[in-house]
Amino acid sequence: VGIIAAINEGYKKAFSSILDSNVTTFLVGVILYALGQGPVKGFAIVLMIGIACSFFTAVFVTRLILAFSTKKGDNSKVSFDTPLAKGLLNNLNFDFMGSRKVSYMFSTTFIVLGLAVALFNGLKFGVDFTGGRSYIVTFSQPVVASDLKVGLDNEFEGSVEVKSYGGSNIMKITTSYLINEDDDASNVEVETKVREGIETVLGLTYSPDASNIQDGQFAITGSSKVGATVADDIKKSSAEAMFFSLVAIFLYILMRFRKWQFSLGAIIALIHDVLFVIAAFAIGNLLGANFEIDQVFIAAVLTVVGYSINDTVIIFDRIRENIEMRGTSKLVKMFNDAINQTLSRTLITSFTTLIVVLVLLLFGGEVLRGFSFALFVGIIIGTYSSIFIASPIVVDLMKKEIEAESLQEVAKKAV
Repeated sequence: VGIIAAINEGYKKAFSSILDSNVTTFLVGVILYALGQGPVKGFAIVLMIGIACSFFTAVFVTRLILAFSTKKGDNSKVSFDTPLAKGLLNNLNFDFMGSRKVSYMFSTTFIVLGLAVALFNGLKFGVDFTGGRSYIVTFSQPVVASDLKVGLDNEFEGSVEVKSYGGSNIMKITTSYLINEDDDASNVEVETKVREGIETVLGLTYSPDASNIQDGQFAITGSSKVGATVADDIKKSSAEAMFFSLVAIFLYILMRFRKWQFSLGAIIALIHDVLFVIAAFAIGNLLGANFEIDQVFIAAVLTVVGYSINDTVIIFDRIRENIEMRGTSKLVKMFNDAINQTLSRTLITSFTTLIVVLVLLLFGGEVLRGFSFALFVGIIIGTYSSIFIASPIVVDLMKKEIEAESLQEVAKKAV
């Protein structure tokens, strides 16, 4: 086959996989935008724009580049291999389906252990989910919000959130410290704690006169309380976004693959990924980390959901192709072949994404530590679940078809 024909055939076969994987992730973005609040809604907009751009570049821009590179037609010298990676992960024949019980056992053990830790040790919820008292603080000089948050986290027992509020020298500080107390003494204690925390972290002096702040001083110019009702609304909207995202993915995969087993397998794998990340957070906190469950965490989890379903759909699409052309091959072999054939793509994509996330985890600072940790764990587990959880579960759900296939094989041998 010539280069031009190979390129045309490659894009033709890959289009359905690219479309399905991007649409499923885009659906998550749409539901996030419709049901999310605050940073989650903003995240949804960025996610949808990113997916649209990614689809455009994957389908059109890369083809333009290849068209430019193959101007000489089949005489063009174009290679997708490097001396280092040539032949790597080609012609693989791992029995992924045969090891599915080991995968189930590993995942179940880790998730049960993590959830048990979360049950007995508790998870640290951010002010998004607990409510808290907010203070508008004006400083005599610009302040870095992330540095102040990290410092105050060490001073408070509860969660702390720090955001700029109209300028680099005005911050909105929200804390869940004594959130369950609503008397005047508690209000005074929390405000005093905020003042003392700022003085300790920044080395500044509190000024009771907000209209006359001198160098090296700060003043509290306003305060309010975010009640449990608002926090409950955020929890509810986040849960709804997660639920309807899974429902939309289930229905889309059912429409595209025409078998409920594929839809259910994908959803179970996604629930597995979410529970795994939560379990990892719980175990991380037990080991001394300070990860919070907040809206940013929800955004990270939904990013993982989108990433994982992308990988899963790519494998499912190859399974569908193999089944259409399988001839006398057994169903289980079709699943193994599909994973082996797409393994190179899956691992390369995961590795390149992990490089970026690892840099964010190591150098992104404490404010992004929880977000980047959730992404890091989620991408690894999302890749793992696409290979070792989603497809094996579909095989187990199609047990009757596989048994019927085996009976036919026995009948043929008897004849």
